[in-house]
This record gives sequence, structure tokens and C-alpha cells, in this order.
Amino acid sequence: MSARGVSACSSCGASLTVRFFSAPAAPADMWRSLQPKLRPAARSPAAPPGGRRGLSTGTPLRSGFFKDLEAQLSSMRRKAVEALPGSGWSPLPVDSALPPENTDIVVVGGGVVGWSVAYWLRKKSRVRVLVVERDLTYSRASTVLSAGGIRQQFSLPENIHLSLASAHFLKDINSHLGVLDQDPVDLQFNQGGYLFLANEKQAPVMEENYTAQRAAGAQVCLLSAAQLKQRFPWISTEGVALASYGLENEGWFDPWTLLSAFRRKALSMGVQQCSGEVTGFNYSINAWTSEDGEPIRVRRIRSVQVQMPSSLQKQPVECTLVVNAAGAFSARLLEMLGVGAGMEGVPLPVEPRKRFVFVVHCPDGPGLDSPFLIDQSGVYFRREGLGGSYIAGASPEEADEPDVRDLEVDHRFFEDRVWPGLAARVPAFEKLKVTSSWAGFYDYNTLDQNGIVGLHPLAANMYLATGFSGHGLQQAPAVGRAVAELVLDGGFRTLDLRRFGFTRILQQKPLMERNIV
Repeated sequence: MSARGVSACSSCGASLTVRFFSAPAAPADMWRSLQPKLRPAARSPAAPPGGRRGLSTGTPLRSGFFKDLEAQLSSMRRKAVEALPGSGWSPLPVDSALPPENTDIVVVGGGVVGWSVAYWLRKKSRVRVLVVERDLTYSRASTVLSAGGIRQQFSLPENIHLSLASAHFLKDINSHLGVLDQDPVDLQFNQGGYLFLANEKQAPVMEENYTAQRAAGAQVCLLSAAQLKQRFPWISTEGVALASYGLENEGWFDPWTLLSAFRRKALSMGVQQCSGEVTGFNYSINAWTSEDGEPIRVRRIRSVQVQMPSSLQKQPVECTLVVNAAGAFSARLLEMLGVGAGMEGVPLPVEPRKRFVFVVHCPDGPGLDSPFLIDQSGVYFRREGLGGSYIAGASPEEADEPDVRDLEVDHRFFEDRVWPGLAARVPAFEKLKVTSSWAGFYDYNTLDQNGIVGLHPLAANMYLATGFSGHGLQQAPAVGRAVAELVLDGGFRTLDLRRFGFTRILQQKPLMERNIV
């Protein structure tokens, strides 16, 4: 008897027929072929009278001989079929944790912004939400590699309100993100405040920012150089004309704990997660001509292609809409739709910018009253724990931006840029030791260093939540709520973030934030 296996080639559609031969239906022929190899066996003394002679190879012939043979042949047939073109067979392992075949909303990016969006979507409705994150170890995630600060000392009302709303969320986090029968969330939220320093040239801008902050409800105060020295005796006030100090709702917390809390809560509410990378979209195009005669082609995403980790396996996920929370690499998603640099439309002006963070130890450094200090030179530091350790860093000049192809730390940057600024502002830092360091990415908005929140005009069902340029972590709770309102309610309800939409990108009209660290 024979059986046919048919396999279709996925690339050309041609079919290939392979014939397999099964074991004989009757064992007689095979039995005869085995007989020359067998020898007569002596009658057992215990055999009953009239007992028959048997055949033996020295050990009893197993009764399951033919069953084992058929099982081996079946296994060989199965492996042969799997190895045919078009079978999907691969030497790489198959990931069993496949995403669902369809869902309502796909959130691309499982950082704190992505999980916040997922949480608020699920909190406001029963929509099905899938979060796709390419690295669930978060070893390179911007969220966990940040300094963990939160402040209201911005220049734009939107940023002030976003961070103020997030601060209230964090202070009452267990009422939002607590999970029944699970340990409470401990953010280690240290409300030590931010302390910005300004020289004579920078002082007028600081005063303008202070006015905007107070009008938005932020609790900040201005300090003269003498008042600054009285409050923080360990500071050198050389070159300081004015200081701005956050009195409440500012400080720092553990980024990993916030990310984990959002993720744990969202999963408990029914959000699904998938470890994989989005590599493409299936989409349709609606084309027409504008009044100026310019062709316009708007994409509508039908499904998301997810590449499984360490595998050649891909899974399409049908969806209604996509939230682009891919951070520093969010522009790539639009490029997959044919939108961006060298393509149609205005590119998303978001790119990775590498930032270094250094942990230093200084036994004689500032004590428990130490705030998150931002020097007029751009160098910053904050206390880390209670044992004389501090986190420090600075943003490089535009011309000196480091290579983003890796997350290697340039220790010369600390020697040349960070340490001189630390020692000039805090004399005790003349004697310190670098104990650790790491690098992470800003999702840097090259137009105006502000977040981009809203629909993309050439992608009818892709919502953007990216480009926060270093303050995405602290604004994530409020941004997630804003995106959920936009998706489910058709507009912003709690905070008006219309100015953060893509219109300003199209018009190339930056909405500049003057307090970027």
C-alpha cells in the first residue's frame, strides 16, 4: 500500500507529491524473510505435553514488534513531510506563546507608556487589547534605564498638567494598580523635589516658567542665591542668580516598579501580552486628490505581522487599530507603512538619543535633604539610597551626540563633562568614585522635544504616543489615560493635549519646551 503527502510551496504555489510506502498489511512475507536468521529453540522441560516448538533469536520475540516498526515508519514519514518546502519547518525553535489571531487594539511597545495605555483602555471599556514587546526582559528598555524623576517644572502648560496628574496617580498608586491577593505596590517615591539653578542670562526664563507652573497648580518657589545657600549649605552658589525649587509632588521613584505594576494590573484585567517584534502591516490604501491637486494616500491597517523571538515564525494579528508606543524606534513602524523619510508624507521626527547615567559614591556628599538638582550647566544628580550614593549625568551637546548603535558607556564623558560640573556645584564631589553606569535611549523629538499624541494623518487607525524626549516615564500615567480617551471617547476629556497632535509636525511649527534635561 502507499500513501501520498502533498505540500505546497509558499513562494511559487507549486505542489509537490511524495509517495510513502507503509508496512505490509499481512506479516507472512516479512515473517518468511526473517526465518533464515532464526534458529530452533529447545523444548522447555516445563512445556506441557503437546507443546509446540518455538523460534528464537536468543531472546523472546516481542509481541509489539510490528507496532514499533509501524511507529518508526510513521515518525519518518512525518519528519519527511515537515521538511518539505512550504511546510513551515525550521531548525529554529517554535514559540508556543503565539499572539491571538485577532484582537481589537494592538499596542506596539511594552514600556511604561504602552502598558499605561493598555491599562486605561481596559479600565474604560471591555475592548480586547494586545501588548507586543520585543524584549520582555527589558534589558534595553528606556523605562528601566532612566533616572526615575518626576517634576512639574516645565515651560508648557501641557507638560505641567501631565506630570501633576501623574504625581497624584503615583501618590495613590495602590488604589489604581493594586491587585487583589498580591503585594501592594511600593514605588519608593521620594518627594525630595527638583532644584533648578539659573545664571543671570537664564533667570528671566526661569521666572516665566515659574509663573506658568504656579498658574497650572504646581507648588514651586523661587530662591535667591543667599536663600539657596541657607537652605542647602553644601551647595556652592557661584554663578547662581536664581533657583526654582519644587515643594511637593516632585522627586524620584523606582521605574521598574511602576512598569511592573502597570503590567501586572493590566494583565489581571484581561490584557494580553506577546513577546515578539512587529515587522510589518497588512493595510489598504484610500487615495484621492486634494484641492491643490496633490495626491493623498491614507493607509488603514488590517493586521499586524509579529515575528516571534529566536524563530522564523510569524503571526498575523487582525486588529481594528494600533497604538504606536514604540518609543525611540516608533518611526520605523510608520516606515513599514511607506510613510517617512524618502517616502510619502512628513516623517515622524523621533529618533533614539543615547544618554549615560553614572552611579557615584561620596561618603561626605549631601544628606537626606538633597533634592534632584539640575545645574545651570545641564549636569544633574540625585541621591540614591541612604549610603552616600548618587545618580548623575548630563545631556551632551548636539554636535557630540553619542553613537546609538549600542548601549556602551563612554566614561570619558563623565571625566570631561559630568564630574567637573558636579565638583563645581558641590565641593564634596571633588572626592567621589564611580561605582556603576549604564546607558539608555531617549525617544527624542527632534522638532521640539515634546510628546506626540494622536492620530497620524496618513495612517487612519494608528495612534501615536511617542517622542517624550526623556519625560515619558513621569508622564506615562496621564498620557495613557489621554490616549484611551482619544480612542474610546473620540477626544481628550481630562487634559487637552490637542497641541501635542501631529498637526504641528505637518506644519513644521515647533511647540518648544524650554526645560529639557
